Amino acid sequence: MSDSQTPPPTIRDPNKGRDRARYWHKTMPDGPYDVIVIGSGMGGMTAAAMLSKLGQRVLVLEQHYVPGGFTHEFNRKGSKRGWNWDVGVHAVGEVTHHTMPGRILAELTEGRLVWESLGDTYDEFTFPGDVQVGFPNNPKQFRENLVATFPEGKAAIDEYLGLVKDVAGGMRNYYLARTLPSWTAPVLDRTLGRKANKWLGVTTANVLDRLTTDPKLKMLLAAQWGYYGSTPSKSSFAMQALVTKHFLHGGYYPRGGSGAIAKELLRTVADAGGWTRIRADVQEILIENGKAVGVRLPEGEVIRAPRIVSAAGVQATVRNLLPDEQRRAPWARSIEQLKPAPCHVCLYLGFKGDIRDGGASAANQWFYDTWDCEADMWDIRPDMAELPPAQVLYCSFPSLKNSLHDPGQDQRHTGEVVTFVPWESFAKWQGTEWSERGEEYEAFKERMHDRLLAQFLSRMPGLKKHLVYSELSTPLSTDHFVRPSRGSIYGLEPTPERFRNRHLRPRSPIPGLFFAGSEVSSVGVMGAMMGGVLATLAMEPRAVRSMIK
Repeated sequence: MSDSQTPPPTIRDPNKGRDRARYWHKTMPDGPYDVIVIGSGMGGMTAAAMLSKLGQRVLVLEQHYVPGGFTHEFNRKGSKRGWNWDVGVHAVGEVTHHTMPGRILAELTEGRLVWESLGDTYDEFTFPGDVQVGFPNNPKQFRENLVATFPEGKAAIDEYLGLVKDVAGGMRNYYLARTLPSWTAPVLDRTLGRKANKWLGVTTANVLDRLTTDPKLKMLLAAQWGYYGSTPSKSSFAMQALVTKHFLHGGYYPRGGSGAIAKELLRTVADAGGWTRIRADVQEILIENGKAVGVRLPEGEVIRAPRIVSAAGVQATVRNLLPDEQRRAPWARSIEQLKPAPCHVCLYLGFKGDIRDGGASAANQWFYDTWDCEADMWDIRPDMAELPPAQVLYCSFPSLKNSLHDPGQDQRHTGEVVTFVPWESFAKWQGTEWSERGEEYEAFKERMHDRLLAQFLSRMPGLKKHLVYSELSTPLSTDHFVRPSRGSIYGLEPTPERFRNRHLRPRSPIPGLFFAGSEVSSVGVMGAMMGGVLATLAMEPRAVRSMIK
C-alpha cells in the first residue's frame, strides 16, 4: 500500500474507471498488492497477466501515458479519421494454437487477442541486381525459395535448416535452467543448457563461414538480422536460428492493431482485481534488509509489495533503479558492461488512396543496397551537410495488416520505414526536453527525414501520389518514452557474451526482485513475452507448469 503523505486519488467505481481508461489510469485503486510490475512492455504485461491468472493482485506501473511499451500505438490528426501507427509490432510468428506461446497468449486473454496472417508471403527482400526473394508461410516453400535463388547452395541451405531445428530443440531446457538461481549455473549450464549453449556461444558468422563461401548466400540466410539487431559477426547463432524457426509458418499481426495486445492482457490484470497505473515514473526499487520491498515514485510516494518484477530491462534497472550499494555488486557490474543492441530511426507515413496500387501490401519490404551483411547502420552524423543513403530499409504498412482498419472515404493508410543508426550521433541531446532540443537537432532531423523519404520513394515510387503526411522519430524519442539503454529497440545485443552472463536470468540475486522481458529470454515481441513467462515460472514454478504445455 502507499506510504506517501498524499496518496493518489482512488477510483471508487472500478467499472467506471475501466470504461474510461481501458483498464488503466493515472490513478489507482487502494492496495495492498501482491506484486508490483515495473513497465508495461510485452514482458511486463505477460508476467502481470499470468500472475493475475494465478490469483495474485498485481499493480503495473508505467511511466508513459500509454501502456504497452514497444507494442503501443500512437496517432495523428485524430484517431478516427487520422492515422494510427504501431511502434514495434510489424510481424510476429508462433502465435497460433500449434505453438506454446500462442496457447499461452490465448489462455491469458481468454481468446480475445486474435492474430491474423500477413498472407502467403510475410517478408519480401530486394537485393542489389534486383534479386528478389519472398519468405513464405510454410517451411517447404521457404526451402524451395532459397534453393531457387542459389541452386548451387542447396547443400549449405539444407544443412542450415537442419541446424535451425537442432537449436530450437535445445532451447526449452535452457530456459528452464535460467529460471533457477544463478548459483546453479555451473551445473545446469553443463546439463540442461548444454545443447543450447553450444550454439549460443558461437557467432552466426562462425556457422555461415563453415556452411558456404558464397557471401550472397550468407547474406540471404542472415537477411532477417534486423529482427534482433545484430549482424553475423556479433550475433549468437542461436538467435539467428530462433528467428528463422520463429517465422517458418509465417508472420501475424493482432486484429485491431498492436494496441489490442495491451488492451487484452491488461484487461486480464484488471479483471483479477489488479490495475495498471500510467504516468507512474518509478525512481527507485526499495531494498530493506537485503530484500526488495517496494518502489519509490516522484515526490516521495512509496508503494510496497512482497515481490517486485522489473520489466524495464535488466541493464536499465541496474543503472537507473537500484540503490548504489546493490549497483556496485559484482553481478550488477557484469550486466552493466554488456553492450546494447543498436537504436533506430523510423519514418512514419500517412497516405490517402489505394496504396496497394503503389506496391504496398501486408508483407514487410526489406530493401538492401549491399550484399555485405555486416553493413548494419546508417552512417550519419549531425555535422554532415549531405547524408548518404541507408544500407537497408525495412518498410511496413500497418493499416493493411489490420482487418478492422477503417480507411474511410479518403482511404487513409499508414506506412513505416525503419533503419538502424549509431547512438553516438544523438547522445549529446540525451536528457533534453522532447520537442525542445534546439535548432541543430531539428535541422539534423529534417535532413534525415528528407533523405530517408527520398530513398523510400525511389524504391516504391508508386506511393508518392498517395503520400500526404510524414514525420521522423529518432532514438531520443525511444529514450524518452521507453527508456532502454542507449535508445536500443532490442535491449541488450544478443551476442555470445550476453548469453554467457550467468546473472542475466529472471530471478535476481536480490530476494523479492525478479526480471521480465527480452533480456532474460530472446529478442522481439515473443522473446519479451517468453521473458514474462520465465519470470512467472521463477516466482511460481508449480502453478505455472500447467500453463506452458
